Amino acid sequence: MKYRSILLFGAPGAGKGTQGKILGTIPNFFHCACGDVFRSLTATSAIGREFIEYSGRGELVPDETTVRLWREFIENSTKGRRFNPDQDTLVLDGIPRSVKQAEMLKDILEVKAIFYLSCPTMNKLVERLQRRALRENRLDDANLEIIRHRLKTYEQETKPLLSYYGEELVHKIDSTQTPVKVLYNILRRIAKL
Repeated sequence: MKYRSILLFGAPGAGKGTQGKILGTIPNFFHCACGDVFRSLTATSAIGREFIEYSGRGELVPDETTVRLWREFIENSTKGRRFNPDQDTLVLDGIPRSVKQAEMLKDILEVKAIFYLSCPTMNKLVERLQRRALRENRLDDANLEIIRHRLKTYEQETKPLLSYYGEELVHKIDSTQTPVKVLYNILRRIAKL
């Protein structure tokens, strides 16, 4: 069975989490933020230590680990009846993060749309990430060097996904608008799916 999915896509700080949380409150939408799944791990578990090690350097967690953890989360969410694959649309935020992850997930994800939250000003992204670090106690967002490394990693490893999925699925949205306007643009397109 393939999961009907929409992807929230963009650089760190573009607003994927904000939009995903809102969409996840709509009936028949299930939001899964891969970063939140990783941050919920305990630092005493092997995978939790691995996440802390990679995120502390601003690097992506290896693809196999990420996909394995994501699959476990989806299976547990299905067993716990939070996610109903027959009725719900997955709203994915932070996965897939590389072409290799997309390849690993192609047999289980039916991607209907990609909402590319574009932020042309890197300074705006840095500002958002630093604010989020204070608000949410996210250490991976506090260090300017790590932020720059994360943005560089996004450009090199994640952005190629736009070409992988093809322009017919990609809906580019200016993420410098207010969150309400970004949401309006997303919902307007979802209504046509």
